[in-house]
Formats: sequence, structure tokens, C-alpha cells
Amino acid sequence: MSKGTTIKEALARWEEKTGEQAAEATCIKLLMQLPPIEKMDATLSTLVKCEQLALSTNAIDKISNLNGLGKLKILSLGRNNIKKLDGLEAVADTLEQLWISYNLIERLKGINSCKKLQVVYMSNNKVKDWNEFDKFSECTSLQDLLMTGNPLEVKHSEDGSWRDQVMARLPGLAKLDAVPVVSKGGDDEEGG
Repeated sequence: MSKGTTIKEALARWEEKTGEQAAEATCIKLLMQLPPIEKMDATLSTLVKCEQLALSTNAIDKISNLNGLGKLKILSLGRNNIKKLDGLEAVADTLEQLWISYNLIERLKGINSCKKLQVVYMSNNKVKDWNEFDKFSECTSLQDLLMTGNPLEVKHSEDGSWRDQVMARLPGLAKLDAVPVVSKGGDDEEGG
């Protein structure tokens, strides 16, 4: 079995391709590395100016080594093998968007530490119960949530209760599953 690409190797390729220094860059995309990146190693801590980090379509199974990324606003980890959200605490004070669709996430422990999160794209994971989903309620800035393809969404979309149940839990959402939320309160037609 071949050894995966390290972050250090992927960054060296990225620097060669872009002509930029990774330590000075605000946006770094290490997508679809061959062989795939398997581990978020300590080399990530050198990306002190990075605001957007994309590690999608690799073979990463754990979020780690985000210490030092004090300016990170957008983290893209879609299409990996991630099972837990542990590790986000290191960027909880700055992270605004988490793109983590097509992984193996069942539990949302760690999401509630991300108070500035505005966007979470988390389709096609393994979230199956409301107790886990309710951890989003501590993300008071959350505006846009994508949860299609999770067992919880599938079950409640089939019975027709998904949107109503989510909105009761997260009344501040502006968009759910790529569809704008229409407010049922306030200026409705019946009152005028």
C-alpha cells in the first residue's frame, strides 16, 4: 500500500504550482492529492495567514493540527473519511464556514464551540438523531445549513416534518438545504 501525501509535500507542490509562499497565502487548496492526504499534520500550523483551507477529496480521517491557523474562516474537508468534528476547537473563534459533506460524521461534538459559524455544508454524512442535531443551537450565527442525505434528514423529509422541525430548533436560519427559509411570523398576509 502506498504512503499518503503529507501536508508538507502537498504544500511544496502547491508552492511550485502557484509561485506563492504557503506561509504568506490567505487561500490554500490541496484538493485531490495523489496519493491522497491521510493526515492533517503539524505542518498546517505554518499557515498563519490562511483564511481559507481546502483539503477536500483526500483520505483524511480526523480533524487535527489546526492550532496556529488563527485567521481561518473557511475550512473545506468534503469527501474524506472524517468521523468526528473534534479538533475544530482550535479555530472556534474565527471559523465562519465549514464545508464537510460526504464524510462519515454521526456525532456533532465540537460544532457547538464554533460560535461564529454562519455556513455549514454537511450533506451525506451519518447524523441520525435530534440530540446530535441540537448541538447546532449553540452556533448562534448560523445562517445556512445543508444536511441533505443524512439519515435524520431523509427520515423526516419522507414524513414531511424536516423543515418545520429544523426551523423550530434553529429559528435564525436563512437557508436550509439550499432553499431560502420563508418566515411564518411577523408580516404575514392575515394580519393586514
